[in-house]
Amino acid sequence: MLKRLSLLALSVSAPLHAAPHLDSARAQQLADLPYWIALGHYEKGKLGGWRSYVDDRKFFLADDGAHHPAQELQATVAALYAPSSLGNQHAQCVFPARTRWLREQLTLTDLPRPDCSEYREWYADVAPHSAALIFPAAYLNSPSSMFGHTLLRIDKADTHSNETSLLSYAINFGAYIEGSDNSILYAWKGLAGGYPGLFALMPYQDKLSEYRSLENRDLWEYQLNLTPEETGRMVEHVWELKQVQFDYFFFDENCSYRLLELLQVARPSLDLTSQFPLTAIPTDTVKAVKQSGLVADTRYRPSRERELLARAEPLDAEEQQQVLALSADTAQLHSPGFTALPRERQALVQDAAYRLERYRANGQERDPAQATRSFELLRAINRNPPPPLQIEKPGLPEEGHESRTWQLGVGTRDDRAYAEYGLRMAYHDLNDNAYGFPLGAQIEILQLKLRQYEGNDWQVQRLDLATIRSLTPRNALLQPWSWQVAGGLERVPGKHGDEVLVSHVNGGAGGTWQLADEVLGFALGTARVEHHNDFAEFISPAAGFNTGVLWRNGLGNLSLEAKGDFFTNGEVRRSLSLNQQWELSRNLGLRLSAKREFSHLTSAQNEVMLEMKWYHY
Repeated sequence: MLKRLSLLALSVSAPLHAAPHLDSARAQQLADLPYWIALGHYEKGKLGGWRSYVDDRKFFLADDGAHHPAQELQATVAALYAPSSLGNQHAQCVFPARTRWLREQLTLTDLPRPDCSEYREWYADVAPHSAALIFPAAYLNSPSSMFGHTLLRIDKADTHSNETSLLSYAINFGAYIEGSDNSILYAWKGLAGGYPGLFALMPYQDKLSEYRSLENRDLWEYQLNLTPEETGRMVEHVWELKQVQFDYFFFDENCSYRLLELLQVARPSLDLTSQFPLTAIPTDTVKAVKQSGLVADTRYRPSRERELLARAEPLDAEEQQQVLALSADTAQLHSPGFTALPRERQALVQDAAYRLERYRANGQERDPAQATRSFELLRAINRNPPPPLQIEKPGLPEEGHESRTWQLGVGTRDDRAYAEYGLRMAYHDLNDNAYGFPLGAQIEILQLKLRQYEGNDWQVQRLDLATIRSLTPRNALLQPWSWQVAGGLERVPGKHGDEVLVSHVNGGAGGTWQLADEVLGFALGTARVEHHNDFAEFISPAAGFNTGVLWRNGLGNLSLEAKGDFFTNGEVRRSLSLNQQWELSRNLGLRLSAKREFSHLTSAQNEVMLEMKWYHY
């Protein structure tokens, strides 16, 4: 549309300025420079040539600008000389980053001067001076947030001296969703590129409230050492991307990848995106930004849930019951049980009760009764304030192990020795090094394991499409459900004493409890649907259980699990497994696994394996 308007204007009125002649060699030279490639979001095509990640015709001025950077550059130069009467629709107003760069590269001193009032007012409101990369930690209960998220905060010149970062703006890239797709459909469309991706500029306080409060996610803020000029270049380009659609894929062309492109616009000497040819998991992109030397300082903001748990941690069982009583009825502030507490304990209890009320109000419509209780508790806190809240900072997420895992194991299954070779694309299980990862969280995507038995007998042992487990401990104040879901191919006992490769989907829900420091116990009821060649029916359902203990010890992580599946066709399958990982280094682990399987189809089977795990992106 912009191109047509420009051409129409040029054809019906004599231009006041003539565009300079730009020969193809000079245009190609400029188009090959990293900054122009970054502005067009171009990448080398698999079969040669170029393609732009932008999936929106209105972003390009040349007919085939998405595939020819030089043609797009020449069309842009021509559009810059359109009559200034186009006002806010002029190419200079729509593409300020392109305009500034081409003016500098070609010494364009005779450009028209359209009144770009909309852009000028927007840029003045943002007033970019510095930037911070924001990482909201992983949140398993949201499919789009299982791997964490990244966004950019744009600060003004006085933000840090006045401590007014909450008044800054945030640059966010995300999937644009119309309607209310359920979690399964959302995950599938996100994997398959079924949503368009859009950039958005919004108040940082709104995003902070969304992540820390509504989703109960810790936030890490990485202050970047971008200069005011570099930050301004990046914000210029964000204006060019208003309502411009990209393809969106969870694993590569996602929030984190797009922000890396913006950072390359800010500082063209950076080479960040080339490090992620297959996947762009947010923690990995944070590592890349840090390794590039961009990070000047790091700040941690705990979630409301973590703040509540930290305040309640020193309370005994009776005091935690007092917290529940106060949050339900503030008249309990005058009860004999509460007033009998020492004054310093009263301060802790009423502060925990206030935090619990605010936690419960997250994402809910305003409840006048709840608001009144919160106000009364706040008045009590003001009369008897608690000591400052001390929260132990968790491990930096970018210092956890790498996301991709190569696996090499040797073991025996009954009297047969084997070697096992594995690759997991992403990214963490319960026994992996837990530093920088949520406790009790498991997210595995695309894991393949091959076995080579004696006699060069090869077989696919398993192919996991996804295995997700969330084991969050329950306590007196918070009662989260634990859950798991998995699907793919795996070997199970067959009726001829062999192992049969079956396809399955299973899931479960239950509870997790903190049994001791660094010890979790869990119990879940499960359901399974399986296709097994030894079964008469095509699809066989089963109900079952999954229970166990997870212990973080001096060597690493140990898990002891018992599972059972009771099929409607009479098959009963149970297993007992033990896994202990030794953390040799951040990205190297040695795991000992032992398992005993029981099945009505065959005799019990024993398996032991020693496995080396190398975490490498």
